[in-house]
Amino acid sequence: MPTRTLKGFTGDVNNIDHVITIQYPVRKPWVHCRTSHKPPNLLDDNGTRQWQWPHQQNSKPEKYTLLYARGEDWYEAYDDFQVIRTLDIPWSFDDIGRLSAHIVVQPLLTVDSEEKKKQQQCLAYLIGHNLENEAPDRLGELTFTRRKLASPRRQELRNRDDKLYATEPWITCAPIPNDLQDQLNRKLPVTLHYMNKISFSIHVDFSTVPSVLLKVFRKVMADQGVDYDASDDLVLKVCGREEFLSGDHPLSNFLWVRQCLKTNQDLHLSVVPVSQAVDEAVKFVDWPLVDGSSGQFSSHDDLRLDGKDLDNIFMISLWDCNRKLRVKLLGFDIAKLPNKCPQSVYVKASILYGNKVLSSVMSSPKAFADEVLWNEWLEFDVLLMDLPRGAKLGFTINLSSVSKAPDLQKGKGKVLYFVNLLLIDHRSILSQGPYSLNMWSYPDLEEEAITYQADKLSSATNPDTADSMAISFLLDRYSFPVVLPNSFSSTECSDSSTSNSLSPLTDSVILRSPSPVTSTNRDRLKRFREESIRYATNLPHYLRNIDWMNRRVVEDVHWLLGNWDPGELDITVALELLSMDFADVVVRRIAVQRLENLSNDDVLKYLLQLVQTLKVEPYHDSFLARYLIQRALRSKKIGHFFFWYVRSEVTGCPYFRQRMAVILEAYLLGCGQAMLESFTKQVQAVEALQEVAIVIKNLYPDKNDLSPTAPLRLQEYLRICNLPNEFLLPFDPRVKAGMILLDKCKVMASKKKPLWLEFSPMPSPTSPTPVGIIFKQGDDLRQDMLVIQTLVVMDSIWQEKSLDLNLIPYGCISTGHNIGMIEIVRNAATIAAVQRNHGGTTAAFRNDALFEWLKSKCPLQEIHYKTVEKFVKSCAGYCVATYVLGIGDRHNDNIMITDQGNLFHIDFGHILGNTKRFLGVNRERVPFVLTPDFLYVMGRVKGHKSLYFQRFKDTCTQAYLSLRSHSRLLITLFHLMLLTGIPELSAAEDMRYLREALQEEQSEAEAKEHFLQQISVCENEGWTVQANWWIHMMAGIK
Repeated sequence: MPTRTLKGFTGDVNNIDHVITIQYPVRKPWVHCRTSHKPPNLLDDNGTRQWQWPHQQNSKPEKYTLLYARGEDWYEAYDDFQVIRTLDIPWSFDDIGRLSAHIVVQPLLTVDSEEKKKQQQCLAYLIGHNLENEAPDRLGELTFTRRKLASPRRQELRNRDDKLYATEPWITCAPIPNDLQDQLNRKLPVTLHYMNKISFSIHVDFSTVPSVLLKVFRKVMADQGVDYDASDDLVLKVCGREEFLSGDHPLSNFLWVRQCLKTNQDLHLSVVPVSQAVDEAVKFVDWPLVDGSSGQFSSHDDLRLDGKDLDNIFMISLWDCNRKLRVKLLGFDIAKLPNKCPQSVYVKASILYGNKVLSSVMSSPKAFADEVLWNEWLEFDVLLMDLPRGAKLGFTINLSSVSKAPDLQKGKGKVLYFVNLLLIDHRSILSQGPYSLNMWSYPDLEEEAITYQADKLSSATNPDTADSMAISFLLDRYSFPVVLPNSFSSTECSDSSTSNSLSPLTDSVILRSPSPVTSTNRDRLKRFREESIRYATNLPHYLRNIDWMNRRVVEDVHWLLGNWDPGELDITVALELLSMDFADVVVRRIAVQRLENLSNDDVLKYLLQLVQTLKVEPYHDSFLARYLIQRALRSKKIGHFFFWYVRSEVTGCPYFRQRMAVILEAYLLGCGQAMLESFTKQVQAVEALQEVAIVIKNLYPDKNDLSPTAPLRLQEYLRICNLPNEFLLPFDPRVKAGMILLDKCKVMASKKKPLWLEFSPMPSPTSPTPVGIIFKQGDDLRQDMLVIQTLVVMDSIWQEKSLDLNLIPYGCISTGHNIGMIEIVRNAATIAAVQRNHGGTTAAFRNDALFEWLKSKCPLQEIHYKTVEKFVKSCAGYCVATYVLGIGDRHNDNIMITDQGNLFHIDFGHILGNTKRFLGVNRERVPFVLTPDFLYVMGRVKGHKSLYFQRFKDTCTQAYLSLRSHSRLLITLFHLMLLTGIPELSAAEDMRYLREALQEEQSEAEAKEHFLQQISVCENEGWTVQANWWIHMMAGIK
């Protein structure tokens, strides 16, 4: 295309410091330019001069984009108010020393509307929400975020190793458990299969890596004369599972190999060409890139008004606004009055920063009606120039019990409605002018619990614009946009942007040093960095006491953090800095930088909490959001769980629905075709099963009304539902379910009528058992997910000390609002079922019932070795875990045992010391379950000494003290989960139970003695548990 070069300025070019070279198509030119001694702003036609070609007077700017090249990519100057110098444009000097950059003016790219429509339909189906219905404003936060997130996605896809992405292994770096050490001295039998052409077995060392097995395979193929394409890149895949053995890891580090060791299974591997594995191509049409600096502006010195003519003022620095924030409350209106109308209400306006209220003012009370007018100014004792980025203006309508104005200190009227507005928006521009916001109703205690702190953290408005309460108010207007500068002076901007940029995240945050770091104080800075390691654990406590409204103090804190090595932070401290206590972007950035060093397995370990902390971020686009998207795009196993964790929030949390949806969309646009097809089948399966579950629940609404025909009715509905022929399990992407086995499906006899479902497994030489899931509709499984995830964390802590306590953290995932799936653990029975089989309900008092059941499952010579050993370890592990987590409602129908003696707990509906009551009486009188029948298996009969019981106590104390040394991590993980709004985890006070259970204030010796005392209590009061179990079986209480 022929182009011309234009020096896009009017006036005397000799007086211009910076010259922009603009290239444009000859026939369709249009550009906005201004003459200035500073780099020009690219503005729309709101009061700015426009430069037009005389022969193209009918051209319109909104039909064109301004693009510039950086490396191999083209970027769009997207923000109409963006200062060019703040964009990462390649600048160069021309022949006479002027700074020059090239910008291309191009017509908007047209995308095939049919293709775009199909793409959007696919995304909306997978996300569970259609973002297109909410994206009319080009510069609104939703569209702006969608555009900006394209850049980190493109960067990640460019760096992604497609083979590693497609064949990522599941490995562990934990030491081999002691009871498996002996097996490492023998050879591991491995059977290799190649299509239907050949199968052979070999014996290898556990230190062997997969590439050695492939060399053996190629040699055997050559020796046997079997044809195969030798040029193909090959990989080892576990037969019957979506799991690969790849990379330079010894066989002993692969999770499936360890599972085979534990269960005495043979290891069968298929040799698969990588090209035939999966199609990881990204076929979605993506947006043009937008610079990561979009939404940031020049330094305060560049924007300040001093010495500027009116014609040279484009925007005002917020730091020049030395006046108090005020808001004119106009009034509110509601289309439909609530059933219970309050008599009198008042409006409370607050400045919010994270979960903190920085300042509040209240209106006078007025009688409640469908329309109430105030027309009064509410002034805060806060200067505009002190507002931090991310501050919100919050409004609540409160019940007033008096006719006079409520006292600011004592007035704590019940909140009826709430809504928040970002005072500094996603583009760093101060909000001004009139607003009318649709408010959220604040639910009553007996209604569904609100997401914790959503009334302070969310800036979403109620999408029900027709019937919701709407509040109208006016903020002061200014003649120009008021923007938050990205630094104090231009020198700080240029110095800091080179040394403090966050890679691979493209946004830069400018840190101001209170004094230049010269050679004279470099030694002092070095000493500061060395000393800071000692105080890193106290960083959260220090930052909690910062006055974030004092800009000078904040600048000094930013300087300190800018010179802090994120690698010095413990992962627990980094996670703590992502909590709702810390809203500052620089604080949260250093925490994310620490997370960058985590392995994929560690990211998975904390992913549940990290997704929740997205709610703390003031804006959709954040360092944390970009980090999670990039890690999900880098690893399929992270991506799989990221998809379900975020999708569950989209469907279940309206206050953050748009944020979660736009982040999930950013991931789906780059996850690859195979993942998209897999997610589509999984969502299809969940929706089909949900429809069946709802029908079954309506057919049998009462607790115990299952008829003998219930299985047949279930099978009838399953037969006609829209289940896919196969799908990966949402709680375990390594397992694929095939066709449903109707004759094995049933309705379970509990209140919510969960479905017991079985599916055919994938073909395998080892005759695998059917794939079993329990599908639940009407239960919030997020609490179960939290407990199971915590069990995984506890297990990893113990594994580091070679302490394998045989926990069974079975699969469990919430796939939507009160919908989810649970893995069926095979070859296991509830303690209640064991007791019923050995004497009926009276067997609750039979101390030998469990022992006799285990004896019937194993040969006599093994009962005293492997089975009892496994029982002792697993019982110790769950006694410690259930005590520390305060898990209640421990009856004999939610404690299970496998045929091999592995005890485990299920159904975690009550945690943190919340116990279940029956007829007003606390059913639980012991700290954890250690009944006489458990003690009987250990040989502890009537207080007699027992080697196994002593080993049980030793194991308990070792496990307990190990957790106690990680108490801060466990408390932090639960603290971050406050954001879910789980009923039994809904206030910071709920953490008190954990602190007391872990004996944080006591010495190690005192803590050890404390737990031994709990064992004694359980041993002495075990009969009360047996009595409860007998009542449970007699009355059918669940």
